[in-house]
Amino acid sequence: MEPTNVQLRSDHGFEDEATETVLSQRTVRFRRFRRNRLAVAAVIVLAVLYLVMVAFPEFFSNHFYQTHHADYVYAPPQIPRFVDEEGTFHLRPFVYPITSELDMETFNWVYTTDTSQRNHIYFFTRGYSYDLLGLFPTDIHFFGLEDPEQPLFLFGTDRLGRDVFSRILFGGRVSLTVGLVGVFLTIIIGSFMGTMSGYFSGPIDNAVQRLAEVLMSFPSIPLWAALGAALPSGWTPLQNFFAISVILSLRNWTGLARELRGKVLSFRESEYTLAAKCVGASHLHIIVRHMIPNSMSHIIVISTLSIPFMILAETSLSFLGLGIQPPSTSWGVLLQAAQQVNVVLEQPWLLLPGIFVVIAVLSFNFLGDGIRDALDPYSS
Repeated sequence: MEPTNVQLRSDHGFEDEATETVLSQRTVRFRRFRRNRLAVAAVIVLAVLYLVMVAFPEFFSNHFYQTHHADYVYAPPQIPRFVDEEGTFHLRPFVYPITSELDMETFNWVYTTDTSQRNHIYFFTRGYSYDLLGLFPTDIHFFGLEDPEQPLFLFGTDRLGRDVFSRILFGGRVSLTVGLVGVFLTIIIGSFMGTMSGYFSGPIDNAVQRLAEVLMSFPSIPLWAALGAALPSGWTPLQNFFAISVILSLRNWTGLARELRGKVLSFRESEYTLAAKCVGASHLHIIVRHMIPNSMSHIIVISTLSIPFMILAETSLSFLGLGIQPPSTSWGVLLQAAQQVNVVLEQPWLLLPGIFVVIAVLSFNFLGDGIRDALDPYSS
């Protein structure tokens, strides 16, 4: 009986007798990740978010996020349309202009939509001046109206007449970046502490584990509130940003350190570690060449899954008024405006930043799950 073509598994990859090719571990992992559609979709969504909100928010916003429009306080969103009120289809999207009038009885702005005319939306229009990537002065924006004096509020405005869409873009730059900075610091601290604890054991292990237990015993919000309140009031928004990143990392490293400790304890008794000690390798060499590289896949997965936690933590701190402070903005700062019930009922568009928080958190979770499955290519 002739043997059928089977796929052999080895320590270095997959070998297919029919094609006589050997796939490396990297190729196997990439192919497994690519089969996870949710993870691939998460990569695309995150790439768009970081491109639009972190790299080029000035280009994609048609208003500066701090510009006040005194005549358009709590203006409703202007939804782009292709079909007018008469049912005629237009190739170029347009919005109906809105006019504002102050109600002298309630002192609220009342907005009416003028359906007799259309304001067409154009791409690559001119608007406020900015420095692209902080280097190239320009005033070109991705979209806008032909008349820059006409308002275009895709997501409406807030209580000061500021464009919510532009503020979401600029707020995303802070909220999405603080997750990366915080996780980077968490990796550095957690990897160092966890590796030292597992490798040396004894007094060092006891000291690290007791410190981790003390930090984990504190409630998160009160701890962050106390540390955030200790920040000097005269600090710049940039200094506050990095301070918040450090604060978020001071407690989040404990979970990674405890998990790495368990892995390093098993690596320490492995044959390659004993062989390195026999040839006279130093502790630093063993840690750098064997302990950390063998733990890298676990570090990557934990790091990816920690980014949503950092984003939510920054949003919570800013929502409570303990994180990023105005005039700087973040998604948490924007959600502060939606604390009151009457605001949510009358201006529901102020909750839109929360939708972007959910999208970013879910995308990072799906990405982390995909990476975790891809790094274990022999699992079912």
